[in-house]
Amino acid sequence: MNKHHPGASFAPASEHDTTSPDRPYWDPKLETQSRAEWEAMKLALMKDHLRHAYENSPYYKKSFDEAGVGPDDLQTLEDLKKFPTINKSVLRERQEALPLLGDIAAVPEEQVVYVSASSGSTGVPTVSPFTAEDFDEWMDYEARQFWSSGLRPTDRYAHSLNFSLFIGGPCVLGAQKIGALSIHAGTVPSERLLTMLKTFQATAMWTTPSYAWYLGETALKEGIDPKTDLAIKKIFVAGEPGGSIPETRQRIEELWGADVYDYYGLSDIFGACAGMCEAKDGLHWAEDHIHVEVIDPETGEHVPPGGRGEMVLTTLKKRARPLVRFRTGDIVSFTEETCSCGRTSQRLMGVHGRLDDMLVIRGVNIFPSDVEAIIRKDHDFTGEYRIVVERVNHLDQITVEAEKIVGFNGTDEELAKRLKDHIKAVTGVGARVSILEADSLPRATHKAKRVEDRREQVWTA
Repeated sequence: MNKHHPGASFAPASEHDTTSPDRPYWDPKLETQSRAEWEAMKLALMKDHLRHAYENSPYYKKSFDEAGVGPDDLQTLEDLKKFPTINKSVLRERQEALPLLGDIAAVPEEQVVYVSASSGSTGVPTVSPFTAEDFDEWMDYEARQFWSSGLRPTDRYAHSLNFSLFIGGPCVLGAQKIGALSIHAGTVPSERLLTMLKTFQATAMWTTPSYAWYLGETALKEGIDPKTDLAIKKIFVAGEPGGSIPETRQRIEELWGADVYDYYGLSDIFGACAGMCEAKDGLHWAEDHIHVEVIDPETGEHVPPGGRGEMVLTTLKKRARPLVRFRTGDIVSFTEETCSCGRTSQRLMGVHGRLDDMLVIRGVNIFPSDVEAIIRKDHDFTGEYRIVVERVNHLDQITVEAEKIVGFNGTDEELAKRLKDHIKAVTGVGARVSILEADSLPRATHKAKRVEDRREQVWTA
């Protein structure tokens, strides 16, 4: 037991046996425990964590008091509904009110050894602080997740993510913890990264789905066949929904001749909070670190298991800055069924979109990921697309721009009709379709921008 966290059952890194690369689990007792044991563990952790937040975070002391709740009001996990939610705007507001860490932090700055920061793409960058204990436990989870995806001490792992304050940067230490030879590649130019992959004959790498696709295309243009000239056999992707869209994942796998594993993380807690095991049937959640609720974003009520809703997260161990009922804005679905790999943790079955990416077209909700799945499944398209949203005569309409492959033998009209019919059948939305030549759309070297919203430019009411 970890003396600081009641219910914790994972072993310190020094107790993990990495001498048996064929063993299936990083921490067998934890990863295969019953659902009842998971629930009991989370309840014990949460009771301790809420008290830590209440007694040490000025923000939570005030927030709980104003809501008329306290740590003793949590007797079951269901009781968490009594507590107020928090969101990204509150994190920014409290950080600006008391720089650097804000008054949500629950430890003095002297105990903080590392900070990451969000990209700031939707506002002021928010800092995520870690104590030494927070950081070590995070890395132990990253090692556990890498192990479940099949990474082993014999691998050469190229970490092709941004290291500059990015929450995914330190995750390379999880690969090092399991003993893999780790190459801190970072966000170098594509041609240089390809040279590194070829020179070191790296067997695994981590990047975004868009960049994995772009890099593979770039390799072919440079006369490098990713399947035969490179040694990559595992690609970990994160940052976009694509890795959990089967059609997208399969297209990347075909391009590289490698297995693709989707990972999910968020800057406000820590890097990869979930990832695919070798079964690739959903993403195993860091359930001993973060409690999940899935709610209807309008009513706040819990969504039945398997249903789509907004993901709300509560940290269970992070001492530097606890987060209680953090509304992520991600639309997700989960299952608690045991995976075929034998792991019993909750699995994230897909990030279907974001509330701020969701388009409402004449009363119908549509996400870019819905369109992506359709396009990536049809091999007459390159896989690149863009959704243009416009308001015409006070009505919203979308145009899907999609590239046809070089050498397509049909007509643009036939291809456009086929895509339009598929979009209508799957989403219920009538879309316009524009067929483009291959390489017409800009390629993303990080997160792809899939939606171009022009409605503000034409709104006259």
